[in-house]
Amino acid sequence: MVKKKKGGILQVIKRDGSIVRFEQEKIVNAVYKAFLAIGDANKRLARKIAEEVVLEVRQKFAGKKPYVEDIQDVVEKALIKNGLNRSAKAYILYREKRRELREYREAILGMKIKTNLSLNALQLLKERYLLKDEHGKIIETPDQMFQRVAKHIASADRLFRSKNLEKTEEEFLMIMKNLDFLPNSPCLMNAGTNSKQLAASVVLPVGDSIEEIFTALSHAALIHHTSAGTGFSFSKVRPKQDFIESTGGLASGPVSFMEIFDKATEIMKRGGRKRGANIAILSVEHPDITEFITVKDEPGQLMNFNISVGMGKEFMQAVLKREEFLLRSPRNQKEVKRIPARDLFSLIAVQAWKNGDPGVLFLDKINKHNPVPTLGHIEATSPCAEMHLLPYEAGHLGSINLANMMKHGKLDTAKLKKTTHVAVHFLDNMLELSKYPVKEMEETTKRTRKIGLGIMGFADLLYQLGIPYNSTAAVKMAGQIITLMQQEAIKASKKLARQRGVFPAYAGSTWQKKGWRVRNATLTAIAPTGSISLIADVSNGIEPNIALCYTRKILDKEFFYVNRYFEEKLKERKLYAEALVHQLTNKASIHEQEGLPKDIKRIFVLAHDISPEWHIKVQAAFQRQVDNGISKTINFPRHATVREVEEAYLLAYKLGCKGVAMYRDQSKEEQIFQLV
Repeated sequence: MVKKKKGGILQVIKRDGSIVRFEQEKIVNAVYKAFLAIGDANKRLARKIAEEVVLEVRQKFAGKKPYVEDIQDVVEKALIKNGLNRSAKAYILYREKRRELREYREAILGMKIKTNLSLNALQLLKERYLLKDEHGKIIETPDQMFQRVAKHIASADRLFRSKNLEKTEEEFLMIMKNLDFLPNSPCLMNAGTNSKQLAASVVLPVGDSIEEIFTALSHAALIHHTSAGTGFSFSKVRPKQDFIESTGGLASGPVSFMEIFDKATEIMKRGGRKRGANIAILSVEHPDITEFITVKDEPGQLMNFNISVGMGKEFMQAVLKREEFLLRSPRNQKEVKRIPARDLFSLIAVQAWKNGDPGVLFLDKINKHNPVPTLGHIEATSPCAEMHLLPYEAGHLGSINLANMMKHGKLDTAKLKKTTHVAVHFLDNMLELSKYPVKEMEETTKRTRKIGLGIMGFADLLYQLGIPYNSTAAVKMAGQIITLMQQEAIKASKKLARQRGVFPAYAGSTWQKKGWRVRNATLTAIAPTGSISLIADVSNGIEPNIALCYTRKILDKEFFYVNRYFEEKLKERKLYAEALVHQLTNKASIHEQEGLPKDIKRIFVLAHDISPEWHIKVQAAFQRQVDNGISKTINFPRHATVREVEEAYLLAYKLGCKGVAMYRDQSKEEQIFQLV
């Protein structure tokens, strides 16, 4: 560090040789962590020690720039000087652990890197995201990946004669580097490369002719090659045994064609960086609906597909009134047969109870909120149902990390607002620059300019706020967050519209009827964020955590992970012990754990602690302000009944959810966490 004059700026040389401004708050945090390690949550003393360190460094290194290690040595001596020997030992162990982590980070990528990303994140980045040469060698660091993406996405401003290109690039870079926001995976993978397809997913139309069906299959293969997912409605395909006039033969039905799509996806994923994801949707009134609902009874069927039944008000009323429901031929809309609606509804629940499929989509509610009804009826969604798209529309997604939106123990609304504005700008640029593998995609996507800004880290935010997920306070917080985000997203889109114009399909849209000139037909959607949550090291989407402690093997070494907010709370309360957290490995609940106070057990609830009712209430609270859909799993314990699944569907419909996906613990052999 250098002190040019009293109160001058201090500088420090980092391990990679770069020179940066010294931040006293980093010393405060490091000392505070040392205090927490011995059960002493004294932030005031940590700040006092940090102030002493700054004075010592200024005197000792006047006219010089110290290395990071020099400053850490001063911290150790300051702790000892103040009689804080236990804290000094904890700080030494902290330094050693950091050194070991740096070595493992560098070993994962095989290069010197400057990053605080978790080992899990680096392993994922290595496998899927970071650029490689023709020999498979990593040729960029995580920071360089973020720089590549920021530079490319900011370049769209040139198309609109912006004079703030450097500022935009810096804003985009910082929200990604700080993990405040991340775009969907194809953007991180492809931006700034020869493959510039940036969308997360596309809906493809499936007609009733062989030509239309195999055109959709061909387009799906092209899209999967770019790491995007696909959504299909097979509701127009004539049912099994229906007459084919052109050949005089009989139709094989939509499920048979889904199997072909599934096999093609299996082949395509072998050469890709990301598993091909699909959703198949069939209308509840299709004559083959029973075969569709039960298709996954046979092992290995449609392994690359989520499946969902599309239903609406007519069917749900028939269920509630226990009336018969009419199945119609999609070819001519003639009646095929009548069945008890309640029986079909129960069959859906039974299958979801057995293996998690099918989900349900309430198409009446989706189309009630269709912002461009003049362009057609929405029949399909992205693979996880977060984007409601017309044929050939692509979904461009990004998520704000709520776990980072905290200040002084409260939600940092100012930061959330600012991040929302930058993120909307980012996503509109992303849509503009995306290169579409199918020509129909570009015209259709840019006609409505739908974007889907969502969130991740909601459960971790609640931990920090001391709010149980299964509580009225959590439902209220969900509503407050999404209302603020939606309001700010609209402001940001209005600003872009003043600069760039409204979306081309604005005339006749619901936005025009409100008199609001916006750039994007939709603004918000809550995606599952599976991969980008791992990069950011936070809870997925709006999901509760599955476990607080787990192990993962990386580079032949097993690492033990503890949720950071759970760990901090235990240390603040002088409860942290290695034996305690190891006892919680892969535990579905901490409620039965001895030695934990009731308030900690109440706050740190996990997915299977939460009744389906609270899962749905949280989803519904977000849905009220989200333009598109929400990817959310309603978790059930293994002992749940089919009747409870039925009741959850009915509650979700009543509360305004646009779709529901269920999962009962251990109903699938390939479950990621085998909870105990």
